[in-house]
Parts: sequence; structure tokens; C-alpha cells
Amino acid sequence: MGGINLAVTSEEKDLGVLIDDKLVFDKHITGIVNKANRTLGMIRRGFACLDKEIFMNLYPVMVRPLLEYCVQVWSPYRQDLINLIEGVQMRATRMVPALKNKTYEERLDALGLTTLIERRYRGDMIQTYKMLTKKEDTDPTKFFQMARERGDPSLFHGFKIFKKRANRKQRRNSFSIRVANPWNRLKRKEVQALKTSGFKSNLDKNEIDRRRARRERDGRLYIHLYHQTV
Repeated sequence: MGGINLAVTSEEKDLGVLIDDKLVFDKHITGIVNKANRTLGMIRRGFACLDKEIFMNLYPVMVRPLLEYCVQVWSPYRQDLINLIEGVQMRATRMVPALKNKTYEERLDALGLTTLIERRYRGDMIQTYKMLTKKEDTDPTKFFQMARERGDPSLFHGFKIFKKRANRKQRRNSFSIRVANPWNRLKRKEVQALKTSGFKSNLDKNEIDRRRARRERDGRLYIHLYHQTV
């Protein structure tokens, strides 16, 4: 390029995301988990008494963003990486002495948090909504192909995505393909919200019901890995 030979590399960092030549993002995820754990250590050393209020002022601002920056690009689908990321929040919630002997699910309920798995799902749905409704300066046709809907129109929500076929795991779990099934299962009133704030509100209200159903079915809050269904 410009008379200069370009070096061959197996990985490159772009806008803070470490992208490798196989698109597996192992090193990126390991890096952000290590950084998040170091930040947790700093919080532990800096606060002798960490109650719920202090924790909720620190964790969502200093730790969780490290695990969610540009997550639509590198969202994990392998169980070992999913567990690695979720483990950070598990350790973090045990830092509150009053919750130390409770289960992970009980700690999340007491703090008003959800699992990071559920937050990634929510983030994917919000990003899809913004792109399809052109609330962001992004051409949705570069990411999605809309599906032809047949049958009873009352069952449609008007923004069904056609799920493209993919042979490789990396492609099947890329953003534009992994969101197809969960997005298509959303209710009409969720998808057809006029504003992003309304979509978030409707999504959260219906997610409470979906979470309750999953608890009754699975017995664990964090068992639902929507990546495995797409």
C-alpha cells in the first residue's frame, strides 16, 4: 500500500477490540476479564466496608462496562468463555458482606441486577431495534434481510428477520444472525414501540415474565443461554 509492504499479523486491535484471524475473540475476552478482576481487587482494597449502596455506585460504573464494551462484536458463545465472564460478576457480588453466604441468584435479586448473559441479550435486542427503526445512522440492509411473513397478520410484529444459513460457528454466532430467533420471538408491542425508551420499558416488563417462566422451568436464573437457540 503506497509502495510499502504490509506486515502479516494474526491479531489486531481496532477501537479497543482485539480481533484475531479466526474471529474467536479468546484473547480479547481473557484480557477484559483480567482487567475487570484487577479493578475488583482495587475496589476490595479501597473499601474496608462495602455495603449494597456503595457496591452499586462502583460496580456498574467501574467494572461492568469493561465486560460490555462493543459486546455486539465479540459476544461469547462457547460455554467456557460465558462462564469466565459471568464469574467476574459472581465474585463481585460476593464482595458485599451481607450477601456473601447467599446464592448467586439471591445476590442478584438483592442488588437488583441481572446476569451478564441476560444483559447481552437485552443489549442485542436494543441494538437490533435501533438499527431496524433507523434510530441510528446505520443501513440495516447491510446487516439484516427482512423475512416474508405468511399466515395470520395478527401474529406478525412487522420486523421479522430472515435467518441466513451459516456453516461455521463464528458466523452463526455473529450479531446479525444470532439475534434473528430471539428478535422474531418478541411481541408486537415490544417491537413496534415508537421510541427506544418505550422499547426498553416493554422489553424489561416482558422479560420479567419470561425470567419467571425460566425459573419455574429450569430452576436457575442464568440457565437460559439464548446463543444456543439461534
